[in-house]
Amino acid sequence: MIRFLFRFVGLWVLAGAFVALVLDGVRSIAASEIVTTPLGVTWLATSPDTLARFQSTVETNLSNAVWEHLAVPVLGAPLFAVLGVVGIVLLLIGRPKAQ
Repeated sequence: MIRFLFRFVGLWVLAGAFVALVLDGVRSIAASEIVTTPLGVTWLATSPDTLARFQSTVETNLSNAVWEHLAVPVLGAPLFAVLGVVGIVLLLIGRPKAQ
């Protein structure tokens, strides 16, 4: 049952990655240059409070170095790439057992 949930969520996350890729592709065609939307920009646009809470949690519980060297590069990565990696990892976790 849990494997099914991992696969189900993984497929939805991959679908979101595909939608983000298509949107970036349309923007790139319109601008005549490659345009990508970073994860941090999307997160800030949808829920700025949770992004601020996430930053304060990481800086308080871990350290400023973790925020600067790990979280900031991930937040600067293209949304479709981050969602694609997360979706693939979820699908790999939920794959059926080899018999």
